[in-house]
Amino acid sequence: MIQANDLRKKYLDFFKAKGHTVIQSASLIPDNDPTVLFTTAGMHPLVPYLLGAKHPAGTRLTDVQKCVRTGDIDEVGDASHLTFFEMLGNWSLGDYFKREAISWSWEFLTKELGISPDRLAVSVFEGDENAPKDTESADIWAECGMDRSRIFFLPKKHNWWGPAGLTGPCGPDTEMFIDNGKPACSPECSPACNCGKYLEIWNDVFMQYNKTEAGTFEPLSQKNVDTGMGLERTICILQGKSSVYDTDVFAPAISLIETLSGKKYGESDDVTRAMRVVADHTRTATFIMGDDLGVTPSNVDQGYVLRRLIRRAVRFSRTLELPEGSLEKIAKVYIDQYKDVYKELERNADKILKEFNLEVTRFEKTLAQGIKEFDKVAFYLEKSGNTSISGKLAFKLYDTFGFPIEMTVELASEKGMSVDIEGFNKAFEEHQLKSQAGAEKKFKCGLADDSEETVKLHTATHLLHAALRKVLGTEVAQKGSNITPERLRFDFSFERAMTADEIKQVEDLVNEYIKAGVEITCEEMSVEDAKSAGAIGLFMDKYGEVVKVYTMGEYSKEICGGPHASNTADLVSFKILKEQSSSSGVRRIKAVIGQ
Repeated sequence: MIQANDLRKKYLDFFKAKGHTVIQSASLIPDNDPTVLFTTAGMHPLVPYLLGAKHPAGTRLTDVQKCVRTGDIDEVGDASHLTFFEMLGNWSLGDYFKREAISWSWEFLTKELGISPDRLAVSVFEGDENAPKDTESADIWAECGMDRSRIFFLPKKHNWWGPAGLTGPCGPDTEMFIDNGKPACSPECSPACNCGKYLEIWNDVFMQYNKTEAGTFEPLSQKNVDTGMGLERTICILQGKSSVYDTDVFAPAISLIETLSGKKYGESDDVTRAMRVVADHTRTATFIMGDDLGVTPSNVDQGYVLRRLIRRAVRFSRTLELPEGSLEKIAKVYIDQYKDVYKELERNADKILKEFNLEVTRFEKTLAQGIKEFDKVAFYLEKSGNTSISGKLAFKLYDTFGFPIEMTVELASEKGMSVDIEGFNKAFEEHQLKSQAGAEKKFKCGLADDSEETVKLHTATHLLHAALRKVLGTEVAQKGSNITPERLRFDFSFERAMTADEIKQVEDLVNEYIKAGVEITCEEMSVEDAKSAGAIGLFMDKYGEVVKVYTMGEYSKEICGGPHASNTADLVSFKILKEQSSSSGVRRIKAVIGQ
């Protein structure tokens, strides 16, 4: 039976043999992208190159990208939802197009993975007023050997990707499915159904149009291919399992949870769900904190999501009666399981385990505070003769004090009281809608915005980094950045707040670099040569790869994908608005440049 490590290797080896360069997974923390908190797909770090920038590794790329998505966090524990996953992908940056992409997909599925053509089905774009019916893809599938009865034409809702924002690259896609043998739900049954007969395994996106601000679709001069195959879902299908949690991906962690809890996976729905949540959230938190740009638990942005994951894992570990220190032990299992593929996990192992311990300790204090608040609520209700805790009160305990609704129900039951769960759910849904509205606003500022102002602000982060290292010391290292057309936000490693004098020194230095008006140059070289030349940057495990090095006179030499201004003088001036804490050992600067 094929294992996860086998699939990962087979995929990369296959596309390497087809002339693709294997590139390392990008960080889980997006660089300079204000639209998302985490890398959510394989194409995410490659957007500048899909838009036309030259990639130093060439026009054919393949990798396995670490991804985090938390939009469905409350669904985790069912058969398929995960917060962390690995995405297998291959790209053509203006190189090959539909014929090669489809024929290689067919070859990999049927020859490399040994899937019978009778178990495969595909969907292609049916066409609309913006773009024609994709008969070309359908014909290529048929030439490969796909029976025409298993080729489905579906609308844009199912077979179109993008653009990522309101405008930009987009195009039809073709999706591949496994037919699990279930009877068709109706004569019209297709991969568009939710009946469970067809399970998606792979997606080839053909970026051949640009959506303009006017809403029209123009052909792109550089046509790209972007593909994505979820490793966990694919392994689940190949191993014939009914859940991703039943595969070898989660077997070591769940086995340890069984040992620590004295319970058996599958013995009841509640136990099974709790074990899945603990296994998933601990894995995700391990990867977030183990990333070289990894954050630590906090009350903002990525740190807030991380805190929620760990605390949710703690809650479910309590229902399993896991002993103290269990999450750290489970994290060690994941570090050992993935250390050969993602070397940063072993490199950052001490930090991962330390932060798990600290956050669990903090949460125990939060729970103690929550119990105090619950007791106050119960006391006044009992005094007034009320035996029901309103949904609004239950949500306040949850939202303000981080007190889980399950614990409110449990404690209320012990006192002979009830909880208005329907009212709690209503308050929770209203909270989610507000959060989603905020997220949509954030998303609308545009993925990989390459406007003139954003490019200048990106350039300013390099000068800021250089100035910080000169004033505070060379131990300062970038820990992330977030850029909108209005301002930059730069996170860096430093243990204390900067003094007013240090902030002024940094600001003055950046303005000095801008006033010097030096040309900004870019060279492509190996990572080893970049290090020898004195370039700084997140080297991770990119040895042997070719990278871009941007030099700004004698002030800054840094590995970066770009884009940048052509001269430091283009920035006009630089002003620090705020310096504050981001998370433990990480400071944050917000700044603007002149017009």
